[in-house]
Amino acid sequence: MQTKLTQDEPIEIIQAIELAKKQREISISEFFIKNKHLLGFDNLVKSLLTTIKEAVDNALDACEEANILPEIKVEIEPLPNSRFRVSVQDNGPGIVKEQIPKIFGKLLYGSKFHKLSQSRGQQGIGISASVLYAQLTTGKPAKIISRVSPRKPANYYEIHIDTSKNEPEITKESEIEWENGTGTKIEIELEGKYQKGKRSTEEYLKQTAIANPHVHLIYTSPENQRIEYPRVINKLPIKAKEIKPHPDGIELGILISMLKNTNSRTLQSFLCSDFSRISSKVAKEICEKVNINTNARPSRIAKQEADNLLKVIRETKFMAPSTDCLSPIGADALEKGLKKEVDAEFYASITRPASVYRGNPFIIEASIAYGGALDKESPMDIIRFANRVPLLYQQSACAINKSISSTNWRAYGLQQSGNNIPSGPVSIAIHIASVWVPFTSESKEAIAHYPEIVKEIKLAVQECGRQLGKYIRKNIRAKVEKQRISLFEKYIPELADALGDLSNEKKQIIEENLYKILKKNSKTLLESEENVKEER
Repeated sequence: MQTKLTQDEPIEIIQAIELAKKQREISISEFFIKNKHLLGFDNLVKSLLTTIKEAVDNALDACEEANILPEIKVEIEPLPNSRFRVSVQDNGPGIVKEQIPKIFGKLLYGSKFHKLSQSRGQQGIGISASVLYAQLTTGKPAKIISRVSPRKPANYYEIHIDTSKNEPEITKESEIEWENGTGTKIEIELEGKYQKGKRSTEEYLKQTAIANPHVHLIYTSPENQRIEYPRVINKLPIKAKEIKPHPDGIELGILISMLKNTNSRTLQSFLCSDFSRISSKVAKEICEKVNINTNARPSRIAKQEADNLLKVIRETKFMAPSTDCLSPIGADALEKGLKKEVDAEFYASITRPASVYRGNPFIIEASIAYGGALDKESPMDIIRFANRVPLLYQQSACAINKSISSTNWRAYGLQQSGNNIPSGPVSIAIHIASVWVPFTSESKEAIAHYPEIVKEIKLAVQECGRQLGKYIRKNIRAKVEKQRISLFEKYIPELADALGDLSNEKKQIIEENLYKILKKNSKTLLESEENVKEER
C-alpha cells in the first residue's frame, strides 16, 4: 500500500518510515529453513544420514550420562515418493515430560553449549533440525516416546516446530504403555535417498561401533536386513567432568560478559572462581599489574580496564587446563574397535598426551591397520572421529586429511605421490577428543586447521607410521629370504654336482654341507617370522 505524501513531510522521511516497516526479527528456525545445507541437509542422501546421526548421537550421550551401557536400535522403512520413516530407540534414562517438546521442537536448546566438557552434541541444533527438515519435506510431525521409570507410563508426543517463533507446536500428547522400562524413541518421516557404500548409513554405524566399542547397535535396513554391531568391551567410557574456562582462550567480549554476570563480589575472587588454573596469588599479581583494587566489584569494571586486564592475562603464564574434562577412547579400546570391523594382519594404536588450542584441552588418538582383506591398490582408507562421532563428509577440508597427506609415508614402506594420500592396504582411524571441537561449519563434518591440532595429529600419525614401517620392513625381508632359500634348495643337487667336479670332493658330502647351511638360514628366517607374529 502506497503512503500518501503531504506537503509537510519530506519524501526522504516517508521513504525511511516505509523501509522501517519492512524490518522484522528473523527466528533461528526461519533462518535454517532457507539455509538447511549449513546443518548437513545438502541433498537427499546426506539428509537421511544426518537425521540418523543426530538421533544416535543423542541416544549415546543420554546413556553414557546415566551410566548405562547403550543398546540402540536404528530402523529405516522405505515409503512411496522417495520418503523414509526413520526410528531410533535407546535404553537410556528417558526425558522428563516437560522437556520433550523443547528438546525436539526448538532449535538452539540444549544443556551442553555452556558446558566445558567433552560431549557429542554442542550446539543444541541437531535433532530439532532433523524435525524441522522432516516438517519441511513431508509436513509430518516427529513422534516421540519417552519413559523415565518402569513404574510410570511412557509419554507420547507428536511435535511440529512453529518456525516464526522457534517454539514447539504439540499436535498430540498422551500417556501410553511401552515395552521399554526406560528410554526414548523418535520416529521421523522425511524425504531422502538411501545408498550403500561410502557415506552410507551402514558405514556411519560401522564407524560408530569402532569409536564406541561399548555400544550394541541393531540396524534394520530399508531392505529389511538386520545387521548387528555387538559391543566388544563392557566398560563405559570415563565420564568427562566440567571445567571452568581457561584464561589462555579468553577474548575481550567474553571477559566483559563474565564480569557482568559473575556471582563473585571481588575481582580477585572472580579470577579465582570463574577461571581454571588461576590461584589466589596469581589473581592478586594480575590485579596489581592492571592497577585495579583486588576488592573492586567485577560488574563495575570499565571496558578499558577490562581491555588492560585481558592484556595482563595474556602476558601471564598459566598451567595447562585439566584434562578431566576429556574422555578419550583409549589406544587399546580404539584398536579393539578397529579389529572388530577391519580385517587386517597388523594393527598399531596410540593416544597422545593432552595438548591445548586457545585454552581448550584436546587429545589426539590414532589406530592403523595394514594388510589382510584391505585393498592393495586403493588410497589409504581414512576414518575420522570427533568426540567419538564419525565424520563422513568434507574430508579434503579437514585438518586430519591435511596432516596425513603431508606425512612422508614412503619412509614407512607405502607408495605415495607428492603430498597426496598414500596407497596400499592401509586403514587409519584418527580421533580428536575436546571440550570444543573447532568444526569448519554447523554441519560438523571437518575440523579446522589450527596449527596445534595439525601438529598433534601428525605426531600421532608418524608414531603409527613408524610401527607400520618396522612391521613392513621385517615382513618383506622375511618373504625375500624365504624366496631365496626356496630357490637355493631347488638348485642344491646341481650345485653339488658342479662343485664336486671342480674340487674332486664327494658330491654327497657337498650336498649335505649345503643343506646344513640352508637349515641354519631357515632357522634365522623362522626367528624373524616369529618376531613379526608377535608384533601383530
